[in-house]
Amino acid sequence: MKKILVLCTGNSCRSQIAEGYLRYFAGDKAAVYSAGVETHGVNPRAIATMAEDGIDISGHTSNNITEYQDIPFDFVITVCDNAKERCPFFPTTAQKFHENFPDPAKATGTEEEIMQQFRTVRQVIKDYMQSFVATNLH
Repeated sequence: MKKILVLCTGNSCRSQIAEGYLRYFAGDKAAVYSAGVETHGVNPRAIATMAEDGIDISGHTSNNITEYQDIPFDFVITVCDNAKERCPFFPTTAQKFHENFPDPAKATGTEEEIMQQFRTVRQVIKDYMQSFVATNLH
């Protein structure tokens, strides 16, 4: 079983969505973790937008990268430039992937406009993670 770590700044939104989809698409082919260089708690809108797509991430926790330094990851995926730049070095032979997804937590406007941003980002992350699993987990 492969071990995958998804990294973001606060482990509240993009990395949580990515973790949810990786778990869904990878099934029993991978153990999936997510963490941040900081911890901000899981964003309620991320939980809500994933629930719209039938994936429950309400039990996820916001974790700090230091909690996982002893796990031999096969893949590390950074989902924002800030995490890539600030990621502390830890000894790993993991293959590294990077995609800078927009941060829906920074969306402004009405509640519906903000949720639409979350849905747009959710779809981009979903497509990326589905492709990642198809390409890397045989």
